[in-house]
Amino acid sequence: MCGINGLVSPDLSFEETTTRLNQMNKILRHRGPDNSRSVCHSVCGRTVGFGFVRLSILDLETGMQPIRCKLDDTSILCNGQIYNYIELKEIVKTESFVSKGDIEVALHLYRAKGIDFLSFLNGMYAGAILDPGQHRLLLFRDRFGIKPLYYLKNNHNFLFSSEIQPLFAGTGIQPEINAPCLANYFTYRYIPGSETLFKGVYRVPPGSFLCYDLASGEYQIKRYWDYRLDNVDQDITLDDATGQFHELFADAVKIRLRSDVEVGSLISGGIDSSAVSAQAVSHQPLMRLFSVAFEEPKYNELSHVKKFLTTNPAKFKSAQLNSQVCRKNDLARLPEIVRSLEEPISLGTLLPTDMVCEMAAKQVKVVLTGEGADEIFGGYRKFMIERAASQFPLLAPAKQNELHSIFPELKSYLGQRKSDPGERYIQNEALFDSNAIFRLTGQKPQSGQFAEDAIPWLAGNEDPVNQAIAYETRFRLPDYVILRLDRLSMRHSLEARTPLLDYRLAEFAATLPVHLKVNLDAVREKFVCSEAYLKYHVLDAETARRRKQPFTIPMADWLAAPRTLPDFLQDILFGNVIRRQGILDPDYARSLVGKVSTRGIGPATLVSAADQVFSIIIFTLWYQEFFS
Repeated sequence: MCGINGLVSPDLSFEETTTRLNQMNKILRHRGPDNSRSVCHSVCGRTVGFGFVRLSILDLETGMQPIRCKLDDTSILCNGQIYNYIELKEIVKTESFVSKGDIEVALHLYRAKGIDFLSFLNGMYAGAILDPGQHRLLLFRDRFGIKPLYYLKNNHNFLFSSEIQPLFAGTGIQPEINAPCLANYFTYRYIPGSETLFKGVYRVPPGSFLCYDLASGEYQIKRYWDYRLDNVDQDITLDDATGQFHELFADAVKIRLRSDVEVGSLISGGIDSSAVSAQAVSHQPLMRLFSVAFEEPKYNELSHVKKFLTTNPAKFKSAQLNSQVCRKNDLARLPEIVRSLEEPISLGTLLPTDMVCEMAAKQVKVVLTGEGADEIFGGYRKFMIERAASQFPLLAPAKQNELHSIFPELKSYLGQRKSDPGERYIQNEALFDSNAIFRLTGQKPQSGQFAEDAIPWLAGNEDPVNQAIAYETRFRLPDYVILRLDRLSMRHSLEARTPLLDYRLAEFAATLPVHLKVNLDAVREKFVCSEAYLKYHVLDAETARRRKQPFTIPMADWLAAPRTLPDFLQDILFGNVIRRQGILDPDYARSLVGKVSTRGIGPATLVSAADQVFSIIIFTLWYQEFFS
């Protein structure tokens, strides 16, 4: 795990390029505190510089990058881990290796297969390959975008980096706000697609590569993988599905334990992190586990974690649980969190994620996490509502009445449910409606609100739930869920690995009939997952069938008493900070503060006045950090 930087210039000398790369590396030091390096090449009259900072996880002695092949001068720079490198090495075993790790395997695989090498990789990665013979620089990113990669073109210079701030350091330009994206932030709580809220800064999309022609200075972006959900095996049985799931899940965990340093695991009361931890300890019984608790009972899952461990003493007798309580005064961490995120992301999980990563980083360099299953196996309540809505006309009146009692919001959703899957997704996700966004920002949301590169591949015959999953995995997963995990783990120099985002599991999930993911009869999301965990004794029955509880702070509880918040938050909510910035309407923002209530609000509440106020806090802190 590490951070990467790159600079291509027709004008800069090796000396100036190295100076800039060193500045960029310095900013990324938290991603790689163990070592750093900058190297330069000349191709087609352009200077190509690679910068690297290393967090030593695998191949501690010979794994420093960039790695160069002397036969043809190709070289690679990569952030992340390729978990199946041992198996892939058999394909290129006749090559002369200078390292013992995973990244050089990818370089030789590229030399053997060309750009098709990406289809062989199983892992989380964002990297660059310089191929002087082909006069090209290839940037690439893993299928779900688990590892970040940004780029910027300034005059004749082209720069890329694992994070945004090094791009400005490498060019010397001052950041500008990308105002047209502001409405998207207040719709989704993050910016979906390749654009960012910084003008001119873009993400390489997930499952894509960028090919930069070093002769012309032009580049193209192409996708090498689409998450397709149009080829469903309607005949698969639950027994077969659970068997296949468990086989893939067990191997996904096993290969993510490949490391030359100790691996720990993050665990909440939910089934996914519990299952990952349980599977991992079967290989590493002395594993350290890390969890966050809350003082507010309905948000606190630590008792579930402790009960799970004591209910399964044979598995966890040697494991060590470490926990920490997240309290209201920990909101004081928000400015540092926003600074590390670089992009405004407004969901309550930021704070506990940061705390648990900081706690884990004091003891280990690597952790496993449970992210991903909710997105690919339909684990959110909104998927259950979508399933109920799509099946509703086909059901008997008794079943319809039952669904109305189970899902009180279903009646309202049926009355306003859009026909277009993209519009339905916005309908389920929107934090503010278009009128409120205009009042807050002075901008109307862009027509359609989806950038072309953010639209998922759809054949048109997918089940409505699978359509929703397609949108979920195309941009909420990479642009919020994983971005948040990457930034907050790497801020503490901690590598986070996600077994449930193994692409083999995802492709298997895509073939499952929807009732094995979202089951109305059992009223359970991620049905095949929980059944497999139970059948193969990964989890006990109580844990396997526990209702999902979002991992979030008691936002309404804390914001309902704004005068008790840290001073800097009161300055935002009641002072002149918003007015001085001149971006948001301060009067409208203040009116929302008065609407925050705890009545009927809990961990599962998707949209409330507290969520809206929190989004304003995050944006204001972001603007203050990068522009004020």
